Amino acid sequence: MSTPLILPELVAVDVDAADANAVIDILAQRLAEAGRVTDAAVFATDVRAREAKTSTGMPGGIGLPHAKSEAVLAPSLAVAKVPAGVDFGAPDGPATLVFLIAAPAAGEGDHLKILAALARKLVHADFKDSLRAAPDGAAVAAIVNEAVSL
Repeated sequence: MSTPLILPELVAVDVDAADANAVIDILAQRLAEAGRVTDAAVFATDVRAREAKTSTGMPGGIGLPHAKSEAVLAPSLAVAKVPAGVDFGAPDGPATLVFLIAAPAAGEGDHLKILAALARKLVHADFKDSLRAAPDGAAVAAIVNEAVSL
């Protein structure tokens, strides 16, 4: 992959959101502002449609919303740290770390590659702890880019 999966500007730290849809909107907007998505609203709608099929909450306070979309220009990952947590349907409660995976509609399984690579790291408490302790977007992006490669 020629472009980094995540950049500091694709990370939202200390997000105060009422629900999962608000977090999706925030991250979709960041993707649009970074030129990774052509239309934040279209992409957010595609993510919500995917979420309606099956929730993407994982144990350990993780939300993994994802979608393939015509609005996505490059495979990307946006991250939100949500201290109060939002419900992504995980069996153990709200997500405090949300990873929004954006993949082009025509991509050859890009979102599944990203999802699998990220899921392999998210089973490790030290990886999640380092992300939760990261002070800013640059630190989060560095941790993710080092740990998750395609």
